Amino acid sequence: MTGDRRELVDWSDAARVAGRLVAPGPTASRTEIEDLVASLRRAASRAVEPVVAATGMLPADGRDLTVSPLSTVHVIDRARWAQAGAASMEAMTAGALRTASGRAVPLAAELASSAEVGAALAFMSTKILGQFDPYGGAPGQLLLVAPNVLHVEREMQVRPEDFRLWVCLHEQTHALQFAAAPWLAEHLRERTAELVSGISDVSASPWQTSLRLAAFVRAVYAAVRGHEGASLLDGLLTPAQRTVFDEVTAIMSVLEGHADVVMDAVGPSVVPSVRSIRAKFDKRRATPQGRDGVLRRLLGVDAKMDQYRTGASFVRAVTAEVDMAGFNAVWSGPQALPSAREIADPIAWVRRIHG
Repeated sequence: MTGDRRELVDWSDAARVAGRLVAPGPTASRTEIEDLVASLRRAASRAVEPVVAATGMLPADGRDLTVSPLSTVHVIDRARWAQAGAASMEAMTAGALRTASGRAVPLAAELASSAEVGAALAFMSTKILGQFDPYGGAPGQLLLVAPNVLHVEREMQVRPEDFRLWVCLHEQTHALQFAAAPWLAEHLRERTAELVSGISDVSASPWQTSLRLAAFVRAVYAAVRGHEGASLLDGLLTPAQRTVFDEVTAIMSVLEGHADVVMDAVGPSVVPSVRSIRAKFDKRRATPQGRDGVLRRLLGVDAKMDQYRTGASFVRAVTAEVDMAGFNAVWSGPQALPSAREIADPIAWVRRIHG
């Protein structure tokens, strides 16, 4: 892009930076890699039926899930995830990162912003096990990051087939959420675009604005993809933007908490070692060490644990009152989504929705 058409972040540049910075994954033989890829594909397919049974949800378009896929499954490496992450965020912020005043964005400032975002994507690419991306074309793409799955299951010493299915249960729950609520992807996109629009004129200097935007975009990306980014946003948001940000993180708390509840609710009849996996996984993600722990805190990733816990607590409290069918009213439209206050007070949501 040139002149005033240049956006404050060039997502293709960010993806290239991320690709160069991505740390190598664990070593494995060709046979191990082939088995891992095939196993993850099987797990993604196997996860659909128990997710539907546990949630009582179906795609709004009425598709037959035995014939049409719930998601398009891609087993990928870290660099490919970083590219997909950049493309997804570009789709979510399309047009919102141009300068509102029409001023040209300095090329050097754009490159600096893109490099910062790319570095954040590179780090996150080593942490993501799986991700459902509703912006990757119908019916949405399920990205399973093979080297990260292999690394974590080796580190935790869990049964590989069980762990891979457990991961896929979480991500296919996300796929079903967006299929059952086809308005949800556009609602999130609109709210994210509202967050980032106007940030370009916060500062009189385009260079200063670009540096602020780099932190802002990383934090918003983190929040929308399930990594609470509030620690990066302190001092950057206007009161109106803070309201929208709180709304977005409330939505993500519900999505993540619901998926966490479902992946455990299927029980040992589906994932025999589910309780052991959950205990080991929670312990692992609660105790980051060394440089990794510092980066997690700087990027706000640690706060994602609160998002999981708060969202899961909301889902459990609601289902205790009105069962899962009553909870599923949350997918009926934007007006049914809980506010940040209702996330902390689930009964208030139950009263508002169910009377």
